[in-house]
Amino acid sequence: MNILQVKNLTKSYDGVKALNDLSVSIQKGVITGIIGPNGSGKSTLVHVLTGMTGFNSGAVVVDERVELETIQPYDVPVYGVTRTFQDVRLFNQMTVLDNVLLTLTERGVFAALFERHTALHEEKARELLEQVNLWQKRHELAGNLSYGQRKLLEIARALAMNTEVILFDEPFAGLFPEIIKLVKQIIKDLRTQGKTVVLIEHNMVLIRELSDELLVLDSGQLLASGDPEVVLQKREVVEAYLGE
Repeated sequence: MNILQVKNLTKSYDGVKALNDLSVSIQKGVITGIIGPNGSGKSTLVHVLTGMTGFNSGAVVVDERVELETIQPYDVPVYGVTRTFQDVRLFNQMTVLDNVLLTLTERGVFAALFERHTALHEEKARELLEQVNLWQKRHELAGNLSYGQRKLLEIARALAMNTEVILFDEPFAGLFPEIIKLVKQIIKDLRTQGKTVVLIEHNMVLIRELSDELLVLDSGQLLASGDPEVVLQKREVVEAYLGE
């Protein structure tokens, strides 16, 4: 079953097509890797799927039944999608714990700030922070964390949304080996739980290890898709992505 489908999607910036009549499908319950050279449209696709940017034409289909011709950021969780960012986005002047509690109780930022946290919220926050090895840092301000710890906190916030689809935009960039190992396990656990993961990543070792399906974009179009080992051996992929 396809949990997300992109149909003839086009997105232009000043006449340049970042996505050019793109059609791709994301299968439910698997890890789909997305690779491509810089400027191939990877991040633009994620921005579109999460309502961070609009698109000029085409549609996004959710669960093979809801067809969207526009997507707003506040609609995305309703359709079961969340994401992480290349540039980590946290509430730096709030504690690590409050960053997670804010997501668990979110009704809009100001409402969530004044909502009384229940024991259930606090237990779930503890579970998430233990999962990313940040429970001992729970009273630290998010802005005081190391880069790797900030990436982990953002992942915890994404997990707190409890959506069916999580899009990871270069989650391993700049991380130390121990944190890479932890993030890999988190992604594998999501698949075990039946969640759908979309992974944008430049590291081919990680792509091979984690991806069940692979999409290759080039100039805003789908260049190849399928089993990662098969796709990565295709001449057109090697020429476009590896520059050989």
